Parts: sequence; C-alpha cells; structure tokens
Amino acid sequence: MDGVNVVELSIVIFFFIVVTVMGFVASRWRRAESLMHLDEWGLGGRNFGTWVTWFLLGGDLYTAYTFVAVPALMFGAGAAGFFAVPYTVVIYPLVFLVVIRLWSVSHVRGYVTPADFVRARFDSPGMALLVALTGIVATMPYIALQLVGIEAILKAMGVEGELPLIVAFVILALYTYNSGLRAPALIAFVKDTLIYLTIIVAVIVIPVKLGGWDAIFGAAEEKFSAGTGAGVLLPATGQLGYATLALGSALALFLYPHSLTGVLAASNRDVLKRNMSALPVYSLALGFIALLGFMAIAAGVTPIGGDGNTVVPVLFQEMFPSWFAGVAFAAIGIGALVPAAIMSIAAANLFTRNIYKEFLKKDATPRQEAQVAKIVSLVVKFGAVAAILFIDPQFSIDLQLIGGVIILQTLPAVALGLYTRWLHRGGLIAGWFAGMLAGLVMLYNIPRIAPDGTVVREHFGGSSFALSKLGLDVASSVYTGLLALLANLVVAVLVTLLLRAMKVSDGVDGTAESDYTAEREDPTFRDLPDPLESAPPGLEESAGEAGRRR
Repeated sequence: MDGVNVVELSIVIFFFIVVTVMGFVASRWRRAESLMHLDEWGLGGRNFGTWVTWFLLGGDLYTAYTFVAVPALMFGAGAAGFFAVPYTVVIYPLVFLVVIRLWSVSHVRGYVTPADFVRARFDSPGMALLVALTGIVATMPYIALQLVGIEAILKAMGVEGELPLIVAFVILALYTYNSGLRAPALIAFVKDTLIYLTIIVAVIVIPVKLGGWDAIFGAAEEKFSAGTGAGVLLPATGQLGYATLALGSALALFLYPHSLTGVLAASNRDVLKRNMSALPVYSLALGFIALLGFMAIAAGVTPIGGDGNTVVPVLFQEMFPSWFAGVAFAAIGIGALVPAAIMSIAAANLFTRNIYKEFLKKDATPRQEAQVAKIVSLVVKFGAVAAILFIDPQFSIDLQLIGGVIILQTLPAVALGLYTRWLHRGGLIAGWFAGMLAGLVMLYNIPRIAPDGTVVREHFGGSSFALSKLGLDVASSVYTGLLALLANLVVAVLVTLLLRAMKVSDGVDGTAESDYTAEREDPTFRDLPDPLESAPPGLEESAGEAGRRR
C-alpha cells in the first residue's frame, strides 16, 4: 500500500461494490419469464423507455476512454483533439435517418443484429457474415481501450500491478453473464450521474483556481507556440483532415454493433426520436471534458511515466480534495465498465446469430443461442484484458483507429440498405473487399510522427492520409475511412451495373416496405389478417384507414 491514496481508493471501491450489486440485481429488473433468449439477454426485452435508453446510449457512446483520451489529445496536440465535439453534434441528424427505420424493420422481423437485417434484405449469408465479422473485429480493440481508462486512474491512485484490472473485469464478466443488457442499462444511471457531477464541479472550480479561462487559453497558446502540437487554432493545412475525421467518425459511430444494440433495445420509435433530440446534451459535456486538456496545461500537469492518458486523473488530484478526486475516478472507472459490457454483448449477439446459428447449428433453439452468447461475451472480455496486458496500449489505440475505418465499410449494406435495394449483393461484397483493402493499405502507409518531427513508427501511425501520396500538390490530409468508403461505393456501383447487365440473380428481399415505418413494438402484428379481406361491403375505405393506422 506504499504510495497508494487510501481515501481515493476506498471511494472507488465503494462505488464499484455498489455497481456490482446493481449488476447482479439487474436480472430481476423488468424481469422476464426467462433470460435464456437473445431478445431478453442481449436486448433487454426490447422494452427500454426514453430515460433508460438515454442513459444506455449515453453510457455506450461516451466512454471512459473518451474521458481520458480526448483531453489527453488536447493536451498534446491542441485544437485537433476537439474533433470529437463536432462529430458528436453532426451525428444525431444523420443517425436519425437510419435508426428509426432499422428499429422498425428489426422489431417487425425479430432481428437482433444489423447482420440479421443484411441477411434478409439482400438474401446474402455471405454479406451478413462480412458485416458480423467486421463488427466483432472493430469492437474488440474498443473494449480493450476501456481498460486504458481504468489503468489511468489506478496509476494516479498509486496502485501497481494488473490484479485490480483483472478482478474488475472478472466481476464485470460475471454480472453481464448473469443479467445481460439489463446490467449496463441499470448501472448507466450511476455512471452518468457521477460524470455530470464531476464535469459541473470541474468547469466551475478548476478555472477559478487557475485564474480564469483567459489564463487557461493563454497557457495553452504559450505551449503550442513553442512548436509542439497544432495550436489553439487549427492551421490551414489541418482543417480538411479535421473536418473529414469528424464526418467519418460520425458516420461510423452508429454502425458499431454496441451502438445499434442500444437502439434495438428501445421500446418504440418515439423513444428513439426523443433520444436523437436529447443526446446532444452529452456533446455539451464532451466540450467541457475536452477543455480539461487545456486546464492541465495551465496547471502544469506532468503525465505519470509519460502516459498522456493520466493527464485528467493527475489534474483532478491536484485540483480537488482526495474524497472528490475519488468520486471523479469512480466516474471514469464505471464509465469503462458500462460500454465494455454493452460491447461484449453486441459482439456475442453477432457471433451467435450470424455465425453460430447461420453456419454451425441452424436448428439452434433460443435457449442454446442465449447460452452461446453468454459464453462468447466472457471470451470477448477476457480477450480484451489479454490484449491490454500483452500489447502496447498505444498499439491498442491505433487498432481502434483502424476499427473506425473498417466499420465504415458496412455502411452501404446497413445504412443505404435501409432505403434501397438497388445495390446488388455481389456488388456489396466486392465493394466491401475493395474498401477494406484500400483502407488497410492507406493505414499501413501512415507513419507516426512525434511533435518534434521525428518518425516514431513507419506504419499504422494514424488515420489521416496525406493527399500528396495520391499525386495531389497539396499539404492537406483526409480521413482514411472516407477514402476507403469512396472506393467501396465506386466498386459496389460498377459491379452492380455489371451483374444487372448480365442478369445475375439478386435473391429475394425478405422485408416489406411497410416494415420500415412500423410503429408497434409487438412483432406478431405483421401476422394479423388484412382488414380488407374481412371488411363488410361498403366499409373497404375505413378498413384500409384502420390498416394504415395499425
């Protein structure tokens, strides 16, 4: 216990015990007859209302990694780190166009994953498999990165060794196995309450102690004028990369399986409409979180062992009494557990429904599906722990950047597929391979460059691709994911035109147009008889109106 801040550690342990109890009790919350069904274990019964969905999606999208990495990027690179704020503002109008339709068709048809939808829409097990594999691969490093947040607070409290990290994830694995999506949904209330409390106190107390916002921005300007980082304002050469990174990240976020899992757990379309309007409140909070990086500069914070992710924990220790620093650390720690649980559940749903049942055991019962999903969720969590223990955390961050590029390659099948079936299933598969290849080749050729201009690593050093490498005489760069997505779409369109000209079969659409606007949450209503078939003579018009209202 030498060097350990006992007060901070005690408060963190207290809140961890509270959420652990909540995680196990959650199996009795909104209790179903049995959790041994993917609808219940993996989607919480599909009946979460506005408040639960708001906290669930907020807890899912605004993670511990966000809390430590965004300020760390602001601390080291300046204004470039602020990209996370505009992208979380832009995302909600864009997502509104997609998630409402996906919710409807999924509830009518009983889909659990986006790959389920792709399988039925394009009559393509192959494309569904690619969507499932892409989602799982993109999610794994995201889970590992939640551990970076926990490691940061452990370092700040003086706790050494990996045992606390392992214990935390073992307990997380057990209550997620027991309660499914209900556990993170319930714990998200505690997580978000603590985070909002921490942010409100931080933006009031810290600026006062540092002499005001003028002193904070002045200190940041002084640091970056010395030649380290982009500066308080973006240089002209960085603006295109900044804008495309924000747009690409916005397009990618709700393609991640964990985001869509939270969407499909909502009870009706109105819940999602209200949430797409209310969730930007989190973006306001994120803006203040990002500014913690500039506050750390003004406070003269020195990262522990050169680990930039410890900037915020060290800042809190210097600015707050130990008891409140413990509350803030608990917010970060719980902020890692909630998204990690949702991500592991989403990955388990994909494997179970779109790999296990599709290719390994087609006659699997709902109980068998649920059991496999529970086991896979455990494997995913322990895989993430192994990754963070045996792989350089910086490499995990780079893997997450790669994850954003590859998950974008599912946009044509998932997002565009909700509006049109024009793209041929063969074209979608060809486009996926083209986009994936283009994205990985570009990422491979991006070096990591230190602030002093030296090359730290030759390959996979970031996600901004220099346009000069495409033969353009400009100094700007572009987010690799958008370039890869462009290649995907071009190939998909060209192959579609070719296959349609050759009259190659495109399968049968397993959905109906009315599925995409359905309001009711009960999937059995699609089996109701057509009211026109049983309407008395003279009542055809009113029966038709009744059918439309249904």
